[in-house]
Formats: sequence, structure tokens, C-alpha cells
Amino acid sequence: MAAVTLGIPSVRGVPRRAAAPGGKPRPETPLLVDRYGRVARDLRVSITTACSLRCTYCMPAEGLPLVPRDELMTPDEIGRLVGIGVRDLGIRDIRFTGGEPLMRRDLEQIIGAARTAADDGMAAVRGSGATPSPSGPRAAPERVRIAMTSNALGLDKRVDALVAAGLDRVNVSLDTVDREAFATLTRRDRLDDVLKGIRAALAAGLAPVKINAVLLPETLVGAADLLAWAVEHRCNLRFIEEMPLDADGQWTRDDVVSAADLLGVLQSRFTLTPAGREDPSAPAEEWLVDDGPATVGIIASVTRSFCGACDRTRLTAEGTVRSCLFGNEETDLKALLRKGATDDEVGDAWRAAMWAKPRAHGSDAVELAADAFAETQRSMGAIGG
Repeated sequence: MAAVTLGIPSVRGVPRRAAAPGGKPRPETPLLVDRYGRVARDLRVSITTACSLRCTYCMPAEGLPLVPRDELMTPDEIGRLVGIGVRDLGIRDIRFTGGEPLMRRDLEQIIGAARTAADDGMAAVRGSGATPSPSGPRAAPERVRIAMTSNALGLDKRVDALVAAGLDRVNVSLDTVDREAFATLTRRDRLDDVLKGIRAALAAGLAPVKINAVLLPETLVGAADLLAWAVEHRCNLRFIEEMPLDADGQWTRDDVVSAADLLGVLQSRFTLTPAGREDPSAPAEEWLVDDGPATVGIIASVTRSFCGACDRTRLTAEGTVRSCLFGNEETDLKALLRKGATDDEVGDAWRAAMWAKPRAHGSDAVELAADAFAETQRSMGAIGG
């Protein structure tokens, strides 16, 4: 395995405290900075470990252990954390994940609470005159985007209410449009229902719908068909290299389908022109399909590390901050809320958790093999995508 140096920038232009975790001084900034100069502005919120599918790379056949109801964050608690994140910590994008978010009967209330909190938070930011940033004042965006990652099962029945509550975007997990392959991979014969949910999302104005497809040896043969389907339906397709976050612990590097493997398959049918990234912190490298305007993205999470530009902070369904997918340290914000902590106390705990974020893949090594990962105690389904 080749070692790669991760180009992680430093935070400039801000004073520093005398002491901080790990012996490094933390910048005097309200933002969610870490020891390597990254700033987290993208909040991922898992709201359940339950799911209506059993994808082989994500969950065991019997599913993951369910979080007891009283241990899940409530809509009010989620709304409060979103408000703290937007108003005090610089969060500007919010995405709800699972498991499957649609398994929460109160999802509309969760989205509504987050929308109200985000809008109120941005109003407070605008009232203060500027959005703080490590390099100085920056104009605040008009609206924090609230999105959801879903398998789309049942989305057709709830999408209008979710949009009315404040949902802006949806990403749908779909690895193949071959019905037999879908049933084998997900252990459920529900492809038609997923496609119905996607059509409903498009009709409800959530375009462009993003499609997330995990690269697997068994679905590589159908990758070009999936791209053709996405282009036809005006969905933005992104392929993702499989990481060692499967619940069964069966992942091996030898089974990883690389971005290079995928490009070879797609280029046998399409002309792909490199288009870079939509922004520096975006994980997906983009290609124009047959000269555009359609694009396809590849998130090379194993073979082309992008940890140096990571801008994410994560909340698990139990309300703990997880700074890195492969970092097992978690800080329990929900417990602070339930003990009566102030917003400032919660914000300080959140900042401290993110300051300790590992350099890459759960490790602080200066040089790290691109496909080397620290062993994690949770699977992706339990962490939240």
C-alpha cells in the first residue's frame, strides 16, 4: 500500500488559547475547528438505526439492534442542537440519515423543528452582521439547506409533508436498477417501490435528486445501466467505494471496486470528461457524461483519500458527537441537554469533540496509506451516513 501525505491546511488569522486538547492551542473562534485546520460546516444527523432494507454491505440479515425509543433524540432535542450548530458553531448544511429516516414516524416533526431552528439561527447570525470564519467576516447564506439520505421506500406517501416541513433535498441510496440484483443485494424485492419514491421526490420539486450507489463487484456489470437510467431521469448519480463499515465485518481490500475500475466500465459506453469537484470540500470528483450537462460523480473513499478537506460533524441517533467515521470517541450532547446544560455549555462540548478529530481514517499519523482505516466499533448503519 502506498503512503500518502494528507494536505491538511492550518487555520490562519485568529488568536490562540494557551492550552487545548492534545497539547495544541485551539484558535479563539466559535467555529468547529480541529487540530489540522479543518472547519466543520456540514452536519449529519442520524435519527434511527432501523431500516426497511437489509443491504449486505450495511446490515446483517436480522438488522441492527434498535436504539430504545427513550434513548433516541426527540424532535425538540434535534431542533435545539441544530439551532446551536447554526447560530453558534457555523453549521450551514444539515442532512438527516439513519438507518432509514423514514422509519421515524415523527420525521415531519423532526424536519420542521430543524427548519425552524435553522431559520432562527440564521436570522440571529444576520442580525449580528456577519458569519464568523477563521479568516474574517463572511456574508451569511440566505438559507441553511436541509437534506435527507433515504432508500425512498414509502417516500411517495410522505414527500409532500416533508417538503412542507422544510426539506430541501434528498439523496437516494440505489445500487442497481436490475430487479434481481436489487433483491439479492438488499434482501428485499422492492425496486419498484424505490423507483416510485424517486419519481415522487422529483415531482415534489426536490430535483436534482442525488443517487448514491456503493461500488460492489456484483453490481459493477450494471453500473453503466444505472448511469443511463440516472441520465434519463435527470438524477445526479454518485458511485462510492465501499469502506470497512459493514456490520458483519467481512470487508477486505481485495473486494473493493476502485474508481479506476468503474471508469473503465463506464467509458466503454459513455464519454466522460473530468469536471473536478463542485467545491473543495465535496467528496465526489465529477465527470461530464457525453459532454454534459449530465454528470456522474465518484467518491473514492478508499483509494483517493479526501480527509484533508473533510468539513463534517456527525450526531448519532443517541445524540453523541462523532468527529470521524473511524474515530470511536463520542461526546454525549443529548445527556447534556437532559441534564439542563445551557446552549453555551453544549456548544463548548461540541467544539471540544471536534478539536480532537483524527487526521484521517481514525488516525493521527502524519503519513497514512490511502486504504488504511482504524478499526471502528460501529457500522455505517449505526453511525449514520
